[in-house]
Parts: sequence; structure tokens; C-alpha cells
Amino acid sequence: MNCKYFGECGSCREYENGYDFQLHKKLTQTQEEFQEMYAEDIIAFASPKSHYRARSEFRIWHDGDAISYAMNSQKAKTTLMIDECPMVTESIFSLMPKLIAALKEFEMDKKLFGADFLSASSGEIVVSLLYHRRLDEAWREKAKALSEELNIHIIGRSRKQKEVLTQDYVTETLHVNSRDFYFQHIENSFTQPNTTVNEAMISWAMKKFDGVGGDLLELYCGAGNFTIPFATIFEKILATEISKSSINAAKANMKLNDIKNIDFVRLSVEEFVEAMDGVRQFRRLEGLDLKAYDFNAIFVDPPRSGMDALSSAYSRRFKHIVYISCNPETLKRDLEFLTQTHEIEDMVLFDQFPYTHHREMGVKLIKN
Repeated sequence: MNCKYFGECGSCREYENGYDFQLHKKLTQTQEEFQEMYAEDIIAFASPKSHYRARSEFRIWHDGDAISYAMNSQKAKTTLMIDECPMVTESIFSLMPKLIAALKEFEMDKKLFGADFLSASSGEIVVSLLYHRRLDEAWREKAKALSEELNIHIIGRSRKQKEVLTQDYVTETLHVNSRDFYFQHIENSFTQPNTTVNEAMISWAMKKFDGVGGDLLELYCGAGNFTIPFATIFEKILATEISKSSINAAKANMKLNDIKNIDFVRLSVEEFVEAMDGVRQFRRLEGLDLKAYDFNAIFVDPPRSGMDALSSAYSRRFKHIVYISCNPETLKRDLEFLTQTHEIEDMVLFDQFPYTHHREMGVKLIKN
């Protein structure tokens, strides 16, 4: 990726000697960190070198009557004005200058302080405009005209206010194992930002479950990014998530894909373990026979904090564990516990966030 802001913008910090060098650096670091646990070669799944990020957030900077996008500078407490960002998808990249011009043309820049972009591979885009003022009917009329001119979905946000003109999501198509899966990615909610690497993660995880059969338990399921493709290789899936909005999105995505063998339940890990062990009953599980599942495998994709002690201990009950991690530090901590009963069968690196220090990893474990 060629970016004229390398060395100035605070977003990309691992850019010297090009993409292949920084990916090799990540891979070498990962091999060294985990060599005591896993002596085999770790495979790296590379990202596209540019235009890979489908979700992005920019500040809007005012300089007199002019406005521009802005990012944090590598210099402490300073701001860098930018007019482009080659990290973002081609559709967002093309839209960025047009949007700035249109915001001025339609006089929609007053007290505007941020613009968030969400795109799908089809080119569909939602733009959220963030304001320090109340949005009125005059703003809505201008936003409707801007939306039609640029062929995008516009959302206006201010304190305790959200104005959705058409819709607050894009529909993404993920190509995994010669099949298409469809997902509604909702504005201001978590989605995997790198579509190419996300497809690689799902495909890898599915291959790690080849021949396992039976039913699958998934913890931290989010909006069903992995769950829905998994439904094509397991008899039934029980998937848990604490976020109500994520569970609602997961159920909508299940219908979008005409999938019927998943039960999404809104429970914390602690609540779920209590329910499975018969310690407590929950109204949210009413009508669901937990004893009817034949679990042989578990899939976990926890937040950066990793798994807590309870979820780690519960996971050791299963023969097969597939673990996706966005934090190698907490992954290593959790593996030190899991490898007391399980052996690491495979370990891989996913470069979800090129030109940064961030690393996404996948691990397959099997019970000794």
C-alpha cells in the first residue's frame, strides 16, 4: 500500500519495508512467543495490501469554512488532516472526496465532527454523520437529497438522537467453501472489518471441524459470523452471547440464510454453565431441551480480554476446541490452562489489521 501519510498518521505504524516485511515480522514474533506450546510452523493468512477495511471512522476538521477528514497524528496530541485513506475499501475510498464536497454543497457541515463508513463488497455504503447539534426536519430534507445524489444510506447522530433515513445496515456476502452467506452488518455494531481475512478465518475454522459431526456449542457468538456457516457442517448449534442487539442480529442473519438448526440464546457464560449443569433455570431457555444436544466440540471467539476462568474450565469438557483470538497475550494465558488437558493440533495467524501491531490468531485443540 502506498500512502502519502505514512509516518504521520497514527493509524498505520508498521509500514517500513512494505507489507510482506511487516507480515513476516508478525509471524516471526508469533512463532517465538508460542514455540514452547507449538513447535510446528505457524501459517499466516495475508490481507490484501490495500483497500481491505470495510469499516472506518474519521473525525471532521473545520478550518474556517473548509472541512476535511482528520486522524490522530503520530506526534503527541496533534491532529493530521487527510483527504484520502488507502486502507478503506475501493467504494469508501471513492466516496470520501465526493462526500466532503456534498456536505459543503448541501450545507450539512455545521457542527459536524465525525463521519463513520460501513461498506459491503457490493459497494453498498452506510455513512453515519456525527453532530454537536440537534438534527431537525431541515437537516433530514438535505440528508435525503444527499443520500439520493451519492446513492448511499445516511444516518444522523447527535446526543440521544439517531436519524435513519432509509436503513442502518449493509448486506454483506461472504464466499466460504464455494457457498455464499449473507449478513446484515448494522451501523455502530461490531463486524469483522477485513472481509477477505474474515472469509479465510471462517474457512479455516470449518476445516478444523471436518469429520467431527454431532452438535456444536459456541460461546461469544456475536451476530453469527461463524455460527451460520458452521450450521452447514453440524447437526445442531447452540450459540450464546450476552449482547441483546447481537443476538437479534444473529437471528435475522439466520433467517436471511434460510438456516434452521441454530438456537441463539442471550446468556453470559456463567449463566449458561449454570443452566447446563442444572444449577439454575432461565426463562430465556424456555422450550429449549439442553439435554437433547450431543456436543462434541466447542468454538470460542472471545473479546480482547480472552476467556474467563469459568469459560476456560468449561471448554476443557469438550474433545474439540477451536479458538479465535484477537489478543495473543490473553490467548497464551488461556492456552497454558487448556493445554493441561488438550494438545494443540494447529495454530495460524490472520493478518486482519495490516500495518499495525495487531494480530488475530486461530488455534485448534484436541483432548489428550
